[in-house]
Amino acid sequence: MFSIIIMQIIKMLLILLVGVLCYRLKLIDDHANTGLANLLLLVVNPIVAVTALQPDYSPELVAGLLISYGLAILTHLIMVLISSLCIHEEGNDNFAVERFAATYSNCGFIGIPLVQSILGSEGVLYLTAYMTVFNIFSWTHGLGLMTRDNSQKHSKRDPASSVKTLLGHLCTPMILASFLGLICFFLQIKFPPVLSDTLTYIGNMNTPLAMIIAGVSVAQTSIPDLLKNRRIYLVSLIKLIVMPAILFVILLVVRVNSTVAYTMLVAAACPCAATGTAFALKFQKNYAYSSEIYAFSTLCSLLTIPAFVYMAERLL
Repeated sequence: MFSIIIMQIIKMLLILLVGVLCYRLKLIDDHANTGLANLLLLVVNPIVAVTALQPDYSPELVAGLLISYGLAILTHLIMVLISSLCIHEEGNDNFAVERFAATYSNCGFIGIPLVQSILGSEGVLYLTAYMTVFNIFSWTHGLGLMTRDNSQKHSKRDPASSVKTLLGHLCTPMILASFLGLICFFLQIKFPPVLSDTLTYIGNMNTPLAMIIAGVSVAQTSIPDLLKNRRIYLVSLIKLIVMPAILFVILLVVRVNSTVAYTMLVAAACPCAATGTAFALKFQKNYAYSSEIYAFSTLCSLLTIPAFVYMAERLL
C-alpha cells in the first residue's frame, strides 16, 4: 500500500505542477481558478460522495460507517482542543486563520483522490463520514472563528436568525449529497447504468481538478518569503504531524477495520483545508496568509502523508 500511495503522490504532484504552469502561462487566472474550485466543491465532490454510497448493503459496511462517524467526531474534537491550546489569541491578529488551518483537513480535495487510489470505493464511503463531520464542524466552530469580532464580542444576536443562518450553511451540496447517498445505501436504491456511468465520468474529474487548483494557489505564493514565516511552520506541524499522530495512537489502542483506520488516518493527515482560504476571503481575514499556509502545508503533506501510511502499514 505504501508503494501505491507514493505513486499516487507523484501523479498528484505532476498534476499540481501543471496547475503552476497554467498560471504562469496565464491560461488560468484567479477568476478561472475560483470557478474551478466551485465546480469541484459544488458538483464533483458531491457526485463522488453519492456514487461511493452505491455498494450492496452489508452489516460490515454499516458497522464501518458508524465507526467512521465516531472516529471523525472524536478527531475533530481533539483538533479543536489542540489548536485552541497551541495557538493563542493574545497579540495574534491571525489567530482565527491559524486555528482554522490547524484544525481542518483538506479531506475533499486531497483526501478523495488518495483514498480512492489506495482503498477504492469502500474507502471513499467511509471518507464521506469524515467529510460530513468536517462540514458540520467547519460551518459551526470554524464559522464562529472566522466571524469573531472582538469589538462586537458582547453584542446581542437574534437567536432565530443565527439558527436560520446556520441551517443555511449546513445545507451544502456535500452534506446534502452525503445524506442522499446514505438514503440510497440503506434503501438499496441503485442508479440505472447510464446515470451511474455519467456520474462516474464526472467523479473522475476530482483528482485533476483538485491538484490543478492547488497548483494555481502554489504558483501565487512566494516560496522564499513563505519559508521565513515561523508561524507557518507551527501551524503545519500541528496539522500535519501532531493531529494525525494522536489519531494514530488512538487507532493503535482501539483496533478497527483496517480500511476504516487507513481512511481516517489519511483524512486527518491531509493538509490545511482550502475552505479556510475561502472563509478568510469572505469574512475579511488575512486571505494572503491563509493561502500561504494552504500552499505550504499542501507541499509538506506530499512527504508526511506517505510517512504515516508507512507507519500504519507496519503497525496497524
